[in-house]
Amino acid sequence: MKGLGKTLQTISFLAYLKHYKDVSGPHLVVVPKSTLQNWAREFERWTPDFKIVTLAGSKDERAEIIASVLIPQDFEVCITTYEMCLIEKSALKKFSFEYIVIDEAHRIKNVDSILSQIVRAFTSRGRLLITGTPLQNNLKELFSLLNFICPEIFVDYKDLDSFLHKDSSNTEGEDEKSKKVVEALHKILRPFLLRRVKSDVEKSLLPSMLDCLSPRGVRLTFLRRKRNQYLCRPYGNAAQMVQVCFGERY
Repeated sequence: MKGLGKTLQTISFLAYLKHYKDVSGPHLVVVPKSTLQNWAREFERWTPDFKIVTLAGSKDERAEIIASVLIPQDFEVCITTYEMCLIEKSALKKFSFEYIVIDEAHRIKNVDSILSQIVRAFTSRGRLLITGTPLQNNLKELFSLLNFICPEIFVDYKDLDSFLHKDSSNTEGEDEKSKKVVEALHKILRPFLLRRVKSDVEKSLLPSMLDCLSPRGVRLTFLRRKRNQYLCRPYGNAAQMVQVCFGERY
């Protein structure tokens, strides 16, 4: 979810490490290609004293960046994209980073994906995952993220699954079992998770409202009824659909 300040929080955290813990880097920040320049601008805006390098561009441009900036370690934060991680994995594997930050972390929820395997091969003292996408009800995907953050603790998915279900019994109903699993999961996640919701960020937002309308109280026009009929049919006639939607014959 956008607007929660995830980018600024991350920059603040790295700045805290530099100015209060004397840990200036090097850090690796892996982001979507569409947000690469925005990350660079935000670093420049909030922490202009950071030495930032953006690993992107053509093959020759990347080779120049690697030779003149990365290898001499004349940088503190390297910002790059998922695609560049795949292409320049050999160069990035040579570094020992302080922190690896993955934006849109759900991209590595599949432990068998190429990107997930490559970023796991990078060396770092700490790892940080950023996501605005709610985690789905899939324990294996959650385990994949936990395994990336702390592989020495979350080694085998079977151990996590057995821990979550250790208090369940055959006499309990499904609702009670699910409740215990959620409670156990919250205990595991609490030390690793910093969660923010919109109500924490924007205090002026009005509470959400939900109005339930009876189907009998909603009358569709003739055009909408016809359109819905064609949409619900397994095999519709495209020409008839266009005619019904737009009132013209094609």
